[in-house]
Amino acid sequence: MIRLLGVILLISAVWASPSYAVNPEEILSDPEMEENARAVSRHLRCVVCQNQSIDDSDAELARDMRVLVRERIMMGDTNREVLDYMVSRYGNYVLLKPPFQKSTYVLWIGPAVIFLLGLMAVGVFMYQRRPRTVPVAEKTRGGGSAGLTDEERKKLDKLMGKDS
Repeated sequence: MIRLLGVILLISAVWASPSYAVNPEEILSDPEMEENARAVSRHLRCVVCQNQSIDDSDAELARDMRVLVRERIMMGDTNREVLDYMVSRYGNYVLLKPPFQKSTYVLWIGPAVIFLLGLMAVGVFMYQRRPRTVPVAEKTRGGGSAGLTDEERKKLDKLMGKDS
């Protein structure tokens, strides 16, 4: 039963089409211009939702940004010009993949640094948990009571119920 449910979920995930928040009235009549608008929109972040493209977001600001992108394309701007315009208006934050600059070093390098710090913490934890072994100085009679003095060995034999 669980396998059947898993297969059904997998098939539905594969066949699921991406859902766009683009309203029908926003779609341009020229398919080539609409494709350009979609290409630009895939690179722009909804500044309200933060981790969604403006095509995927239902936010009112995302709708305004989609309309602005389409207006710029209808005016004859290239995809690069539209992206540059949006960056000039909203800053690099509007890009889903911001450029590698001094102001974005933390965004690009931060996750790797956090991962390495976590890896080091796990290493230190595992190092401290490892079993400590005491070197065996000598094997003595009694099968393993190494390093004991004669007096200690006698006490041990007495506790173990052995008479020497």
